[in-house]
Amino acid sequence: MRPLPLPAALAVVVLGGVASAAQGVVNAELGERTGDPVLGAVVNNLGGCLIVLAGLAVVPSMRAGLAGLRRAGLPWWSYLGGLGGAVIVLTAPVVVPVLGVAVFTIAQVAGGSLGGLAVDRGGLAAGGRLPLTVPRVAGALLGVGAVALAQLGRPVGELAVGLVLLSVVGGLAVSLQSALNGRVAAGIGPAAGLAVNFVVSTTVIGAVAVAAGSLADQPRWPTQWWLYVGGVFGVGIVLALLVGVRAAGVLRTGLALVAGQLGGALLLDLALPGGPGVRLPVLAGAVLTLLAVLVAGVRRRAPARVAVERERDPDGRLVG
Repeated sequence: MRPLPLPAALAVVVLGGVASAAQGVVNAELGERTGDPVLGAVVNNLGGCLIVLAGLAVVPSMRAGLAGLRRAGLPWWSYLGGLGGAVIVLTAPVVVPVLGVAVFTIAQVAGGSLGGLAVDRGGLAAGGRLPLTVPRVAGALLGVGAVALAQLGRPVGELAVGLVLLSVVGGLAVSLQSALNGRVAAGIGPAAGLAVNFVVSTTVIGAVAVAAGSLADQPRWPTQWWLYVGGVFGVGIVLALLVGVRAAGVLRTGLALVAGQLGGALLLDLALPGGPGVRLPVLAGAVLTLLAVLVAGVRRRAPARVAVERERDPDGRLVG
């Protein structure tokens, strides 16, 4: 499967960011109604696994990709991308009640931008090494600033340094997830890479839920069907990241995802009953994040060759 053209790939990632915003609302609401935020993550990943199993049943290329895992010759750590998704899903319920959404989001995006620069520079993604240029660093900083602007007016909780660092680690984990899943997708196909991601992340989240006793009690499950569609959004997000990383690298893909998340937040503010409507800081942050995507993609021009006049001897031959 050939990579999409860059503009199309980034558009897909932005749509994945919109799905991420919707997923966050659905999972948070489900966790609140059941009384345990971890259950939202469990339902989210189980739903994604069901979609993956359905895909395995009807998509031959997906089964062929999984059958080719051994022949792919990838190192074992390439298959651990799902850990990144599990880390951020499990981190948010712990951190947000203490730090507030604003600080958590800024710290996560800062970690993701730092991780994107490092992962691209180290060549962990399938696209190989990308240089650490001034435009890429400027784009990362602009992206963090844009998210900080978008969070103006949001409540800030207790600034616990340990939890801030944990949020940064969550952003780093998402960058690694994008890079490693991209390697697997390049080796065995995007559909099979999606399956590997959900198997790993669901295993980790399930183990944490068991250890935390989340499955010991019988929660009261709400009856609204839309609270259980987080897995659908999750599949779309992972596929969007796979598409974006192949075409644009981890840093620009992460920034495009954030732009979509902010755009999705605007749409949700307008669509949900009692929503605050258009918030100018969020709108400005979304526009600035898109600008960060463009800035990070600027390439340095090769220095122009300067013609040098050379002297000629009386017979017209060049000298020097």
